[in-house]
Amino acid sequence: MQLLHIDSAITGDQSVSRALTARTVQAWAQAHPGLQVEYLDLAKDAPSHLSAVSMGFRTGQQATTEAERQENAISEKLVSQFLAADVVVIGAPFYNFSIPSQLKAWIDRVAQAGRTFRYTSAGPEGLAKDKTVIVVSTRGGVYSTSEGGRAMEHQESLLQTVLGFMGVTDVRFVRAEGVAMGGDAKATALAQAEEAIQSQLTRAA
Repeated sequence: MQLLHIDSAITGDQSVSRALTARTVQAWAQAHPGLQVEYLDLAKDAPSHLSAVSMGFRTGQQATTEAERQENAISEKLVSQFLAADVVVIGAPFYNFSIPSQLKAWIDRVAQAGRTFRYTSAGPEGLAKDKTVIVVSTRGGVYSTSEGGRAMEHQESLLQTVLGFMGVTDVRFVRAEGVAMGGDAKATALAQAEEAIQSQLTRAA
């Protein structure tokens, strides 16, 4: 089994999502002997945001410059890495009601027509099937328990939508919210996240 571990938090050792993705991967490795893990740190090695130079894979145009060839190679590496994984663990902290721009840049590189989805006469079809994705979602406040909070949340909902568009139907969440609301709230959030990590192990990958 191949697992892709992705972190996107910019806060280094202070990051709650990084600690929880590490714990999630550790738990999966213990439950699945022989697990192969590949690590991608988007805070250190993020692809550039899409530009006229890096959009070749979207337009189908052949690269004509060295800069275009380099950008196409980055996109190919990332989408191949994603497709090769049986399990993907994504650390997704809550930044300004959504995900880090580094994680969005990764999504824009792997959401490729002909690779992770295709258009058909019946509409789009996801091609990245038979894959489990565990999203480790962290939030300073609490957004899941009220209609207003859910309306402001474009983190889990965005990832659920784009992963589903690419054919991933097995999307699981490990959520820790309220981590900036005091020591007791953070401790409760981390305990609930640990329970969620353990519950993922009882489900078939």
